[in-house]
Amino acid sequence: MQFGLIGKPNVGKSTFFTAATLKDVEIADYPFTTIQPNVGMSHVRVKCPHTELGGECNPRKGGCFSGTRFVPIELYDVAGLVQGAHQGKGLGNKFLDDVRRAKVLLMVVDASGRTDKEGNHGEGNPVEDVKFVADEFDKWVEGITKKLLGNKAGTVEEILLEDLSGLEIDKDAILKAIEAAHPTTDTLGFARALRQFGKPMVIVANRVDLDGSDPWLKDLEKLGVPVIPTSSATEMLLRKAAEKGFIDYVPGASTFKILREGSPQQKNALEFARQLLKKYGSTGVQQALDKAAFDVGKQIPVFPVEDENKWVDGNGNLLPDCLLVRQGITAKEVAYAVHTDIGDKFVKAIDGKTKQAHGADYEVQAGDILKISTRR
Repeated sequence: MQFGLIGKPNVGKSTFFTAATLKDVEIADYPFTTIQPNVGMSHVRVKCPHTELGGECNPRKGGCFSGTRFVPIELYDVAGLVQGAHQGKGLGNKFLDDVRRAKVLLMVVDASGRTDKEGNHGEGNPVEDVKFVADEFDKWVEGITKKLLGNKAGTVEEILLEDLSGLEIDKDAILKAIEAAHPTTDTLGFARALRQFGKPMVIVANRVDLDGSDPWLKDLEKLGVPVIPTSSATEMLLRKAAEKGFIDYVPGASTFKILREGSPQQKNALEFARQLLKKYGSTGVQQALDKAAFDVGKQIPVFPVEDENKWVDGNGNLLPDCLLVRQGITAKEVAYAVHTDIGDKFVKAIDGKTKQAHGADYEVQAGDILKISTRR
């Protein structure tokens, strides 16, 4: 699954990216630090069923800590957006093209209100930032839609279903958007509906570690989009401190344990982090990713195995794989997600918990452990 970090320049997108991936990228306190998109791997959390068997799972990718499985996702940090981007201003066209691969958008805003429209230090308005970034995205899609409908032959549905797939938007989202606002009579309304259905959004209210953010948080929550109070800088501090052995910290946790003492400056920084965790319950970085995957992106975890009784693969590894799949997916579609040949030869899926056999049309449930049986 791919997530896109979007927002105006200099609001902390690259800091969020580094905190979430521990991949070093250029971070600076001025606009357009990011020009080429940064791409890295992060993780979302799911409950791992290995605890039901009393053994330790063997993840092929990601990891597992005390029954919490960290499942890999791909994160894109793209160039900041300025007003007029859909007309090519700033790095607009490049931004919009880079972000098309994302299934869910994480819109990062400076919740302290200290960044102006161009991304410089000054008086800002996080609520207006959300509106203008969304508007620029919508106008970009509107332009694409108008061009398609003006240059190609066929019905509206045929043209858009064929060509908007290049924006990584699925058929159902396109059809829902057409129903909400017809593209020939309300092109901008269609573009907005397409973003809501096809590129759902989470607001990352960054820099809550700075004074002045609390009033803006209340205003952001009135927009009707999930808002996660976030301090990317604090998360980056904690993850790097854990990586160097100073603390024991699991991403998304509400606390951490000091393992060895650092300098007075390091001790002060960790105490500041402790107080922030106490106030908000987390730094928000992991929570934003989880919210994007499950509540907004409508993904569910499924665990494919080769032995439905022991929940292992052919080498005896317990629950080696965890797939993120869309809600409503069928057992046969999961088989194709594992491998094309397995999907082609699908016979049935056996539930590792109930031992019940399911047919191709069985709607997979979150946390299912499935043995896919195939014909020889």
